[in-house]
Amino acid sequence: MTKIKDIQPKPFLRWAGSKKQILPILSKYWNGNHRRYIEPFAGSACLFFNLRPQSAILGDINRDLIETYQQIKECPSKVIGSIKNFKKGKYEYYQVREMKPHTLSLSERAARFIYLNRYCFNGLYRTNRNGEFNVPYGGEKTGNIPSDDIIYSCSELLTDVTLISGDFETTLSYVRYGDFVYMDPPYRVNNRRVFNEYDALTFSQDDLKRLKLWLKILTNKGIEFLLSYAESDEANYLREGYKLEKVLVKRNIAGFSNKRRNDYEVLITNKNHFYNN
Repeated sequence: MTKIKDIQPKPFLRWAGSKKQILPILSKYWNGNHRRYIEPFAGSACLFFNLRPQSAILGDINRDLIETYQQIKECPSKVIGSIKNFKKGKYEYYQVREMKPHTLSLSERAARFIYLNRYCFNGLYRTNRNGEFNVPYGGEKTGNIPSDDIIYSCSELLTDVTLISGDFETTLSYVRYGDFVYMDPPYRVNNRRVFNEYDALTFSQDDLKRLKLWLKILTNKGIEFLLSYAESDEANYLREGYKLEKVLVKRNIAGFSNKRRNDYEVLITNKNHFYNN
């Protein structure tokens, strides 16, 4: 019988803008000298699940997302049981989407979040002005709900993880020397169609300025960071004074997998600032 600890945890969520395709490149920035893994824009946390750090902090401004991680961490069996009550199909999807989260238990809300994430269009998270999830059905090619074993393995990995619901500055305020910080913020790319629909908020110019300031703060504290961003004027603004690596990626155009273009992801790091690295 396969043991849960022998199963490689992997993201149980789909996420627009996921860095799954460049995980081997991202992973090389992590090493055994890092004490904790910190990610203030968690999303599907694909790098976290790939690295399997012993200690970590995952934060995100999306409260529903963090609550889902919390439920997977604390009571995976209840979430799994609730998911099994939801059936696959377009009609069923819209029925589940119309459910009011405040009428559900915490485990049911997490199950609904996972279900909608799996079957929605392109793994997007978007809400209307009333905070109601409004992404349309994604069709029959979205795959299936993650297996019970995958969810249990994720729960085990999340056991010693601190989960924070809030702005990225809230998560970064917990960072200390010896940590490794990975940041994959929502893109704010002018004049280009890149997914940036995120919760009820978009990543603003002021957010970019705050993020830029935190790059300096982390560097002054001797804390290594890695930041990924779409090649753009905004990326050039963030990278000033830091080491840069460009990685070729394929991006969906308008969210359709059969319409892709080659593009560059920019990896920004302060690793070269520290003599002992």
